Amino acid sequence: MRQPQVAARLTALPAALVLAAPVVLAARALLVSAAFLAEFLSDGSLSTLTALTPEPLVSSLDAATDRYRPATFSGGAPLVLVHGLAPAGKDDVRLRRAARLLARAGFDVAVPTIPGLTHGRLRPDDARPVVAALATRPGRARIVGVSVGAAPAFLAAADPAVRERVRLVLALGGYASALELIRFHLTGDYAWQGRRGHVPRDPVLARAVIEANAELAGPEVRAALAAGDAARVEAALAALPAATQELIGSLSPERVVRDVRAPILLVHGRDDPAVPYTESLRLAAARPAQTRVVLVGVVGHVEGATGRLGAAADLLRLLGAVYTLVAVD
Repeated sequence: MRQPQVAARLTALPAALVLAAPVVLAARALLVSAAFLAEFLSDGSLSTLTALTPEPLVSSLDAATDRYRPATFSGGAPLVLVHGLAPAGKDDVRLRRAARLLARAGFDVAVPTIPGLTHGRLRPDDARPVVAALATRPGRARIVGVSVGAAPAFLAAADPAVRERVRLVLALGGYASALELIRFHLTGDYAWQGRRGHVPRDPVLARAVIEANAELAGPEVRAALAAGDAARVEAALAALPAATQELIGSLSPERVVRDVRAPILLVHGRDDPAVPYTESLRLAAARPAQTRVVLVGVVGHVEGATGRLGAAADLLRLLGAVYTLVAVD
């Protein structure tokens, strides 16, 4: 081969590598997404990502926040993981497992304890630990809010102090309206624009919700619940004092979602027994632009649905959601 031809080919090599790089990165993101999804849906039985990656590095950012990061390199895309109802907070076993899995997927994960949610309570100031975690993350971070942890996640993402530091918000089994969530837990009824249904509720669980959030439900609500009268519950909720209604409104992501600057991805199980899927539809309607809803049957509440792993269309939709989380610029 002549020297000019060799030189020409060597000159073309960097250009070819530049063109190939996006394809390679996309393929890697797809592989990581598929491995992550398989392990998540199987609750660790298919340890695909664990088999491919070393144990993440775990440390403390402060007394209330842990950090999980990949062991293979010093970086990692910044992410804040916001738990739902979890008495142990950041030390919850399933939460720690999820944080490790996210770190194996290439994220530098901050996991703050949300004080109210360790006691089963919803509070506006639950967003503070999320805001603090965002403020310490390098660059723009993804936020993943789990179950009712979606509320502090969205409240933080809408906060003017840190909202420009948010790259993406993903809510898994989250809610839009605190009032609708309370109604659902008291009566089992849910509805949104012609979609409605009923899930049998455990009276003991319903009473526990009321006791943990006593300031959100007055004596009339408690009496109606004790009587097992859904119509009385509805009437009592409608007659709540203005101050109580305002407090409930302050706990509702639908009220602040328009102030979120980042894209939003809402993942919800169609048969979610804890938060009805209509809540994700309600939240998307409050800010349609840059918001995507992924409804699937292969997810229960915040875990894989037993016996539903064969739904190919659902798996593809969910894979697309995970890929968005992993590959978003």
